[in-house]
Amino acid sequence: MGETLPNISESEWAIMNVLWDHSPRTANDIIQSLQKHTDWKPKTIRTLLDRLVQKSVVAVDKSQKVYTFSPLYSQEECQKAETQSFIQRIYGGTLKSMLVHFIQDEKLSNKDIKELRSILNEKPEGKE
Repeated sequence: MGETLPNISESEWAIMNVLWDHSPRTANDIIQSLQKHTDWKPKTIRTLLDRLVQKSVVAVDKSQKVYTFSPLYSQEECQKAETQSFIQRIYGGTLKSMLVHFIQDEKLSNKDIKELRSILNEKPEGKE
């Protein structure tokens, strides 16, 4: 989808993960799935689901007796938008600053370093 993806809260991400795992799903399916991992009440989950519908991140099919919900964006699209938002807010939009900070502050194994080098070596050179 070409337009800017709306911000998704941490709680809304939990619902999206359930929908990305399998959809379409009914509200009751979503509630049952989330109650295995959270102590959220059904009303809370329905409120979060309604917010995602209002934000046009989740579609609702009202053609059946029981409404079903499906994501309008892929997990990859949402992750990319969230990453870009994070880099913009925290690192002023500079990916290099984030990577330098991460590499300097984290304990990386030799295997991790080799994997990162391999990824960087395979990446086509960007525009200057």
